[in-house]
Amino acid sequence: MRPSAIISRHRSGFPARSCLLSSVLCVLFFAGCSSVPHRTRVEPRGTELPARLISNFFTVESKWDDGKTYRFLIDTGSSATLVSTDLARRFAFKPKKNAGAARVRVRSANGGELELEPVTLRRVALGETSFEGVPALVFDFTDLSDQLGLRIDGIIGFPLFRDTLLTLDYPGRRLVLAPATSGPAVPPKSAPRIATLAFNHEHATPLIPVQMGTESFIVLIDSGSYGSLGLNPAGLHPRFASGPRPGPLISSLQGDRQQFAGRLNQNILIGTHTITQPIVEITDQLSSIGGELLQHFMVSFDQHRNLVTFVRDPDGAITMEPRRNPGLSFARSPVYWRVLSVIPETPAAALPVQAGDLCVRINGELVARWTFDRYAELVNTAALITFTFLRGAKEVDLEVPVAVLVP
Repeated sequence: MRPSAIISRHRSGFPARSCLLSSVLCVLFFAGCSSVPHRTRVEPRGTELPARLISNFFTVESKWDDGKTYRFLIDTGSSATLVSTDLARRFAFKPKKNAGAARVRVRSANGGELELEPVTLRRVALGETSFEGVPALVFDFTDLSDQLGLRIDGIIGFPLFRDTLLTLDYPGRRLVLAPATSGPAVPPKSAPRIATLAFNHEHATPLIPVQMGTESFIVLIDSGSYGSLGLNPAGLHPRFASGPRPGPLISSLQGDRQQFAGRLNQNILIGTHTITQPIVEITDQLSSIGGELLQHFMVSFDQHRNLVTFVRDPDGAITMEPRRNPGLSFARSPVYWRVLSVIPETPAAALPVQAGDLCVRINGELVARWTFDRYAELVNTAALITFTFLRGAKEVDLEVPVAVLVP
């Protein structure tokens, strides 16, 4: 049987296009792809690595055997590990002679397909913890690296950590790996708020129940998504305080579609943790919670017992700020940002700008100087942003009001 996988790619205008390979990657391709046994080596004292949040994406850096430092995105919503061509060339086992060059067919939820090369990595190192004989797929991360403004070498999927206790400490900006027999990495503070839930591990990604009013539904814990709550309303009865309204452009392998977002008039409960009237993105895929919500927690995954623990030190419910946007979504490159879409019902929709236009400056500075996080901060605080577009050989300034998409 030819192996297959599920993959979705997102373009976002908040604040820029994002081509992350989340949410769900099926692990069927692992079967039969490698004769090398997978082994995990974790020190009894565990491993701690500094983490960086890039627009809510959880990233870590680690030095490998060649003395170079590589940067990875930790994606609990992916059941596969993906690596760059360069990293695969350096660390993958060479295929046996006369071995077929079988490729993995990757299928989006909308039916689009592409094929990726499967490899087996000799070793993946995260600090003092190492994983040997790791199945992976080879992917070109150029687009994602351009969007985030720094090189990404790979996306590490959830199954890699099956023999460790994995902790993503968002507030503390750290990744903690401990032996699977350890308990959750609870911070040494007085009476932190803790909720432990059983998760469904059948598809090699963590699925948990959450509560919305009187209704319960299943969500994917997806650290590879920058968003808040992706809500599939099928079979549910969500009530909205605002929206849903048109938002940025979302694309899959099949094609583009408009995102719709709104603020619920109901609270969401994750165990004992309350999210007050969260902003949600409407989806026709599996509901999920992404980095915008996860950033409030230290999250520990125990795959041996199928338990996930959410730890939060502050008292009180979680609230979400209004969602702002200049009404433009971009595909970024070091030299220019190309307009992907103009969001309907925003002030930008009435201005002389359209999809395909090239922006070369923001507030007078070259776009290369605007990192992902710096631009996000500008969107969250500015009333007006001046974008400079190329019009033939001329540069033309356009002052664009920042709109509140979701109050």
